[in-house]
Amino acid sequence: MKKTTIYFAYFFFLATLFSCQPRLETGEWNTIFNGENLDGWKKAGENQESITVEDGMIKCAGERSHLFYNGDLKNFEFEAEVKAMEHSNSGIFIHTEYQKEGWPANGYEIQVNNTYRGSETNPERRKTGSIYNIRNVYFSLAGDSEWFTMRIKAVENKVEIFVNDIKVNEYVEPENPWRWEGGESCKLSHGTFALQAHDPGSTTYYRNIRVKPLPEGEKTEPEVDKEWDTLITKLMKAGFPFIDFHVHLKGGLTVNEVVANSQKLGINYGIAPNCGLHFPVTNDSTLFEYINDVKNSPTFKGMQAEGREWITLFSSEAVAKFDYVFTDAMTFTDYKGRRTRIWIPEEVWVDDKQQFMEQLVGKIESIFSQEPVDIYVNPTVLPAEIMDEYEDLWTEERMKRVIKVLADNNVALEINARYKVPSAKMIKMAKEAGLKFSFGTNNTGRDLGELEYCLQMIEECKLTPNDMFEIKPDAKKPINVKGLPDKITG
Repeated sequence: MKKTTIYFAYFFFLATLFSCQPRLETGEWNTIFNGENLDGWKKAGENQESITVEDGMIKCAGERSHLFYNGDLKNFEFEAEVKAMEHSNSGIFIHTEYQKEGWPANGYEIQVNNTYRGSETNPERRKTGSIYNIRNVYFSLAGDSEWFTMRIKAVENKVEIFVNDIKVNEYVEPENPWRWEGGESCKLSHGTFALQAHDPGSTTYYRNIRVKPLPEGEKTEPEVDKEWDTLITKLMKAGFPFIDFHVHLKGGLTVNEVVANSQKLGINYGIAPNCGLHFPVTNDSTLFEYINDVKNSPTFKGMQAEGREWITLFSSEAVAKFDYVFTDAMTFTDYKGRRTRIWIPEEVWVDDKQQFMEQLVGKIESIFSQEPVDIYVNPTVLPAEIMDEYEDLWTEERMKRVIKVLADNNVALEINARYKVPSAKMIKMAKEAGLKFSFGTNNTGRDLGELEYCLQMIEECKLTPNDMFEIKPDAKKPINVKGLPDKITG
C-alpha cells in the first residue's frame, strides 16, 4: 500500500472519530445528556434493555450492562444527580473505553452504593464515593431513594470525589502503581465515562449529567510513599474495611484534619467523643450538640461510653444517633468501694495481683453482659505497675472468660494500636471463637499514626475482611439497657 493511501486512511479515521464526538467547551459546564434519548452515548452489546431513558432520567436496572459516553477526556469535572434505590449497586466509570461486554477494564469505577450490603458469601462494603478497589470508603453521606449530587474531578494523577459538595475521597496516583493481575489498566490516563447497570436487584437513576473539560495541569506529588500506597491498595482490593473506629478530637485535632488524614492515607475514621460523668458530653443536650457539629463530615460517628454511670445519663433515642457505641473496663468501683481508673496511677490499687486480675475479669464480664455496646476497646489493658507482667497475668483461662462474654453478647474486640493489645494469642483465640474485630488508635493528641500494630495483627493472625466489625443495619434504632426503665428501657 502506498504511503499516500495510508495517510489518507489515517486522516479519514481521525475525521470520522472527531465528527462523532460532541464539541465541549473547555472550562465550561457542558450538558451531555439531553433528558430525552441517548444521543451521544452508546450501549454495551450485552443486556441493552437494562439501560433506558425514563422521565428525563437514565435508568440502570437489570442484568449487567454499561452505557458509554461518546467522548474522550483527560482532565475534567463530571457531575450528575443520582438516585440509588434500596439494594442499588451501580457505578460511574472514568478514563475508560467502550466494551461490548464485561466489566470495563480501563480507568476507575466510582462506586454508587449507599446501603446495599451484598450477601454473606459476597459482601459489598464499598460505599458511594469509593474509587473501587483503589481507595474504598465504608460510610455513605447519601441515603437510598433520595437525589444526591456526585461530582468527580480528575486532574493529571489526582482524582477527587464529592457527594453533595462534600469531598469524601481523594487519591493521588503514584508513578507505576501496584495493580493486581487483570487490573493493570485500572489507572488514570484518559478516556470516556460509563454508567453501570449491575444486577436485576439494583435500580439507579441519573439525570442532569454534565462535564467541564479542564486544561492540562501539573502532576500532584503523592504525600505517601510507594510502599504505603501498595499496602493500602492491596487491602482495598481485598475489600478489607481498614477503619480506625477510635479517634478523639484531642490536642487541637479538628474534624477537617481527621478527614484530610483519611484521604491522604486511605484509612477510614470513626470519631468519638468521651461521654460520661465529668466528661465533655454528659447529657442529651451536649450529645445532640456534638452530633450536629460532625453530622456532615465523611466519618463514622461513634460514642465512647465512659464509666459505669453512662447508662443513666443518656436517653436511648440520643444514643441511637451514633453509628456505634464502645466502652472499656478501665473505670470501675473496686472491691473496697474505691473508684478506679486504670490509666491514672493515683487512682488504681493493686493490693494483690491475682486478686486484682480476678476482680478485673469479673468487671469485664459484668460490663459486657449488661451494657449495650458494640465494641470492647482498650481491651485487657492493665495498670502501669503490672503491665510488664501482661503475658503471665492474662492466663488462657482469663482470656477465655473475656472472649465468652463478648461472644455471648455480640460485642467486637478492638485491636488497639496505642496500647498494642490484646496479644496475638488472644486475637487468635477470639477469631477461633467467631468474634469480630475493630481497629482503634485512642489518640491523645493530633498524631493518629498508621495503625501499625493492627497491620501487624492482620498478617500474624491471618485476619480476613469477614473477621471485621461492621455497623449494624439497625444502628440508628433506640437501644435497650437491662434494668433501667427510667432512661434506656428494657
